[in-house]
Amino acid sequence: MRLHSSPRLLALSVAPLVVNSLQLPFGITLPAALDSRLSSLRTAVTQIQVPSFINKIIDPTGSSPLLSLHRDLVGIPSVTGDEEAVARFLEAYLLAKNFRVELIPVASPEYPAGQKRYNVLAYPAGGSRKAPILLTSHIDTVPPFIPFKDGLRTVYGRGSCDAKASVAAQIIAVEELLAANAVTEDTVALLFVVGEETTGDGMRHMNTLDMQWEAVVFGEPTELKLAVGHKGLAMLTVEARGRASHSGYPNLGVNANSHLINALYKLDHLTLPSSKLLGNSTLNVGMMTGGVAANVIPAFASAEVAIRIAAKSFQEVKDIVEGALKDVEGVEATWKQPFYDPVFCDHDIEGFDTIATSYGTDIPNLAGKHKKYLYGPGSILVAHGDNEKIDKSDLYEAVKGYKRIVKGILNAKAVAIVPPESASASAPVVTEAETVEAVTVSAKVEVPEVPANRGAEGKNGKEEEKVEYVTILPVDTA
Repeated sequence: MRLHSSPRLLALSVAPLVVNSLQLPFGITLPAALDSRLSSLRTAVTQIQVPSFINKIIDPTGSSPLLSLHRDLVGIPSVTGDEEAVARFLEAYLLAKNFRVELIPVASPEYPAGQKRYNVLAYPAGGSRKAPILLTSHIDTVPPFIPFKDGLRTVYGRGSCDAKASVAAQIIAVEELLAANAVTEDTVALLFVVGEETTGDGMRHMNTLDMQWEAVVFGEPTELKLAVGHKGLAMLTVEARGRASHSGYPNLGVNANSHLINALYKLDHLTLPSSKLLGNSTLNVGMMTGGVAANVIPAFASAEVAIRIAAKSFQEVKDIVEGALKDVEGVEATWKQPFYDPVFCDHDIEGFDTIATSYGTDIPNLAGKHKKYLYGPGSILVAHGDNEKIDKSDLYEAVKGYKRIVKGILNAKAVAIVPPESASASAPVVTEAETVEAVTVSAKVEVPEVPANRGAEGKNGKEEEKVEYVTILPVDTA
């Protein structure tokens, strides 16, 4: 039997694609009357019923739970300090998905008292806020806000990569794990924090709540690789003081700029510690100010310096820097918060490539003895830029990656090392993950996965991976 396309069906099917793709260049707005008519047309078109397979072709983003969640997150402005709207959105979304949700207020002196900022803690309705495994990322972004823009293969917008891609992928991963009975409701929790892009105040606030986890999976753009760690951070302000005078009589003044230049030259030629794992420590003079006019000997100058620490500790790097500056006349260094040592991450899950990163994360801001995993979709090389973007395929791969990490953590928990005097046999005992207390072992132990619900196994005896795909369309040229 041959199926013939109905012209009316095709017209109705294409209508949502045409209407929803009407996008104006950034900064251009329509007259109010025309914009109202267009909104009414969009509303009418969205009510047209078309076959689901056609809807996936004409609107792959809207028909995908993952892509539509990511789109909605990126479409909400959430520059650091203004995160309330996206927190409220996540609260409503997660409640509708049968999660318990807590909005945790975060107060910070940098922002007005009336400005509401919330961390979002969520866990399955039958679970616990102190679940052993936590998946977390941040909901704030750097400025300025860049609206969401959908492409055939790639999506654009502020936070599309850093880090709302991780937020969306973590949520969908947990939903799918629960739906497949691959984890129990008391196994996992979700935490999405504010303030990561500045002082880390959102994550540091969690340290006041007496909460501990056994393993924490941090979501940041790692190109779908497990991070072995990231560099530490030290920031300082270098100030130079002199005495103002007329530039025609420089002997009457003291040039603060000259002192500052001498200090920065020494810093720029320092030998800082390096490591095979994280590479070289780097120093960047990011900002300089000094003087009031070309014909005035400057009385004050300053510079802002950031150091990414690849080896040793903040204290050791601090000693090196202060030793270099101690003989420079008229100069004083003031160290700033936050500062932290190099961070080393767990990467003992099979099947992942590894990466070392140079950017900072919330990992050092969360206290505790938990295992630390760093993973997520996208590249840091486009984060914070005006072309921030992510491939849709990376979002789908990240969902699978987060699921594999959670299962890998549970598999490791399923191995108990029994002391010889209490064991009936010399072999280790393997039991269900939820009935065994976690035991720290120095060597990696590989254990075949045991599905939590054997009724969900496929015909070949292996758990079927739930992966959602969209219709393959031409590749973007952008």
